[in-house]
Amino acid sequence: MSHAEDATAYVIEFVDQLVMIDSGLGRSVPAILDSIRAAGLDTGKITTLILTHCHIDHIGGAGAIREQTGCRIVIHELDAEAVETGDPSKTAAGWYGRKLAPLPVDRRLTGSLETLHFGDEALYCLHTPGHTPGSISLYIDRGGKRVLFGQDIHGPFHPAFESDVEQWAESMQKLLGLDADILCEGHFGIFRTKEMVRKYIQRYLMEHEQFPP
Repeated sequence: MSHAEDATAYVIEFVDQLVMIDSGLGRSVPAILDSIRAAGLDTGKITTLILTHCHIDHIGGAGAIREQTGCRIVIHELDAEAVETGDPSKTAAGWYGRKLAPLPVDRRLTGSLETLHFGDEALYCLHTPGHTPGSISLYIDRGGKRVLFGQDIHGPFHPAFESDVEQWAESMQKLLGLDADILCEGHFGIFRTKEMVRKYIQRYLMEHEQFPP
């Protein structure tokens, strides 16, 4: 639906506003916003853009989306500096042959868990470090199901990202403990049963146990 280099962006519809999760690499912002409109949603209602971590394929479009919607940008404090300085290594911008303009953020998440409230609903922001120091996963309970937004569960891990595989393995155990019904992943699609979610996470735990980076 957009450029192949984009990580998947998701939108959660609340009663009177939309919350967006990640924003793609940047060049596809018009296509992403068109896709949101094609789903029958008003992009003018995007009030919050949550960045799951600092890599450019997830954050590159954030500035343009804020310019067009007036939304606030939210990220965990441990990845915020890389975004605000446009660090070419920590944001992986150099990997993509791109330059990332420094991007001020509006709110820094702190600690292991923060809850954001939108109307009567709660969106949980769980700190899941490993891929990057400030990686987060989000989940919401709706309609009797738990929906998990877990970007880049697969890694990769690299010293330039300040990756920590041991922390990542602990984070994956946290995600397994959520017992989610649906997983919305950043690069490999949506998994729609508890069993499929569990198998997807466990697959990477087993791979990295056998073949550590």
